[in-house]
Amino acid sequence: MPALDTPVKFVRGVGPHVADLLAQKSIQTAEDLLYHLPFRYEDRQNPRSLDELKPGEVASIIGEVRGAALLRTRRMPLFEVTIGQGRFALKCIWFNAPYLNGKFQAGQTVAVYGKVEASRSTSNFKMIQPQFEILPDASADAETRLLEVGRITPVYESLGGSRLASRWQRKVIFNLLEGVHGVVPECLPRSMLDRLSLPSREIALREVHFPPEGTPFPQLQSFSTPAHRRLIFEELFFLELGLELKRRRMKQREGIAFAANDKVREAIREVLPFHPTAAQKRALGEIVSDMRAPSPMRRLLQGDVGSGKTIVAFQAMLVAMENGYQAALMAPTEILATQHYLAARKLFERSSRKPRIVLLTGSLDEDRKRTNRGLINRGEADLVIGTHALIEEKVEFGKLGLVVVDEQHRFGVLQRFKLMKKPNQPEPDVLVMTATPIPRTLALSLYGDLDLSILDELPPGRMPIVTRRVAGERATEVWEFVRKQVAQSRQAYIVYPVIEGSKDDQPELDFSQEPDGGVDSHPLRQEREKDEARGTSARKCKTAELFPKAVREANPNGRSGLRSAVEMHEKLRTGPLAGLRVGLLHGRLDADDKDVIMRRFQRGEIDVLVATTVIEVGVDVPNATVMVVDHAERFGLAQLHQLRGRVGRGAAKSYCILMTGDRVSDVGEERLNAMVRTQDGFELAELDLSMRGPGEFFGTRQAGLPDFRVANLLRDRQLLELAKQEAARFAIDPGPDVTQEERGHVRAQLKQSWQRRYGLVEAG
Repeated sequence: MPALDTPVKFVRGVGPHVADLLAQKSIQTAEDLLYHLPFRYEDRQNPRSLDELKPGEVASIIGEVRGAALLRTRRMPLFEVTIGQGRFALKCIWFNAPYLNGKFQAGQTVAVYGKVEASRSTSNFKMIQPQFEILPDASADAETRLLEVGRITPVYESLGGSRLASRWQRKVIFNLLEGVHGVVPECLPRSMLDRLSLPSREIALREVHFPPEGTPFPQLQSFSTPAHRRLIFEELFFLELGLELKRRRMKQREGIAFAANDKVREAIREVLPFHPTAAQKRALGEIVSDMRAPSPMRRLLQGDVGSGKTIVAFQAMLVAMENGYQAALMAPTEILATQHYLAARKLFERSSRKPRIVLLTGSLDEDRKRTNRGLINRGEADLVIGTHALIEEKVEFGKLGLVVVDEQHRFGVLQRFKLMKKPNQPEPDVLVMTATPIPRTLALSLYGDLDLSILDELPPGRMPIVTRRVAGERATEVWEFVRKQVAQSRQAYIVYPVIEGSKDDQPELDFSQEPDGGVDSHPLRQEREKDEARGTSARKCKTAELFPKAVREANPNGRSGLRSAVEMHEKLRTGPLAGLRVGLLHGRLDADDKDVIMRRFQRGEIDVLVATTVIEVGVDVPNATVMVVDHAERFGLAQLHQLRGRVGRGAAKSYCILMTGDRVSDVGEERLNAMVRTQDGFELAELDLSMRGPGEFFGTRQAGLPDFRVANLLRDRQLLELAKQEAARFAIDPGPDVTQEERGHVRAQLKQSWQRRYGLVEAG
């Protein structure tokens, strides 16, 4: 009888070879396999009848194979199967699928799942690219028929080709559940389960894989059965409990109790360049309140693009410096670190204290680095600004009091803590800043160990950015508009999704890995897209304010392929923008070249900067008033919003022009329409989360987002809130109804969850 921690290779039906394949999917134990849940279910108790179907609905159909054929067309091979029920028929079509030839035989019973569409042929309906499973016939073994026919059947994502598809998983998981019957340890207190009306762990695992007869099918499809809710709550509870205990232990550590007296307040008033907003005052008050406490501050300062986070952070750093401590600011790029350095020097020129500010980045020459490290070590550098170079072993702070981490999601979680740990000193306060608006759901999980301050209003004088979308064939009008802005002594960005030519090995393309994959090229959708294209005239009328001419010009790069930064830099420099000073900036340039180009643009020596998303974060050029994003449909919402935030930083009216390619998918349309509709970063972040899902929201795994097995932060928001409440309650006092044995089970499961699965800092 296997225990849950049994290596998966010892599970019946697995073995060493298959275990190696499962390990690639992070399935290493019997427990991991049991927590690999079905991603959908098919109701094979009451399969849908073809005569009751309606076009547009998604359905499971069970029928008899009446014919199959591989058709060769000029575009691609098509494989067709006709499935019948009495006098009704359904045609299933797969593109580029010669591998299916010979798989279907007349008389077989098959289950298909997909979107039903009306058919003009002899069949009543059709399905395009449906999922399918050939059902066992009367000669199949009893176990196979038991698990696949006449019941609600679980459907799993493949774990490695056809060999490890749903049928194999059903058998192995069914046998595993039989083997662990009665020995699955409970990890949540019974009183908690009773209070929340949740089943035991073993019952939940059994019913989520093999739902009992009568389970409401809509609950299964929405993952909201009591069994699903139990497993989702369990996973979120242990995440939130770990975060809660981290917060509590941090409050018990020795920190620095900073003074915030009249002297400090006067020093802050000296450097303020403008009257702060109410949100800035509130955020600074929360930060200073934390800094005055004897325990270390751990706070997230979250604000939309241009909301004034940096000035709030500089004020907090001034509090530390006025108390005789050093402050450090870590930025993700050298460009942003240098910009912060220059901004700090300008700001603190107003200060009567004249703090000593040093810059530490990887590209500095060794002599300069050595000198600056010496200043830091001796405590002679009051404010230290840099990149990852700040967390190198050679860097020792003399008296570090406050750490500010800018754009935290670009650093690994562990790096955030590495900077704090200096020997024989109290813990410094830590302020994490991000300009990426994070929906509350994600903030609870990703930054649940931090207190939250939000800047939800813009400083006075910030004008709304006029945002318009325009088809790529109207490029001539866009370039004329750019020339007019430059003639008024303004500057412009033009951003492209790729550096040059092929998409291979181009980090700027990370954003395009979204569910819609950018341009939608499904063959059967082309007619629909033509119809949509005919309806774009109404949208184009909205651009008349910016582009009064009715000029229509062909795509300068042809109607196929992505326009790229390198290619278009040359075409624009010698063509539509000839005579202007056009620069080029992208991720393959070395750090020195990037720095030179960016400084020239900031000094006004470049009129138009052609770039990739390397300029997405933090670049501040108040004279830039135009942001043109080409192939805007290829960018995620968060990136488009960040790019738009690069303009509108001065007093002049600013514009963001979203130029699209030939075809825009439905998801792309939704993104672009949202950009035109609103400039509220938090609203856009919520939409971005709903469109892409939490796993893709940050674009990189280094975001530190936990790798959930069961939970989905978008779908399970309410359970996350409940888990947070229960975790806080348990951390304060589990209550008299929770036995010592149950507390031990909770601690053991917590340690396993945090050390082995989440990959975050240790919770136990």
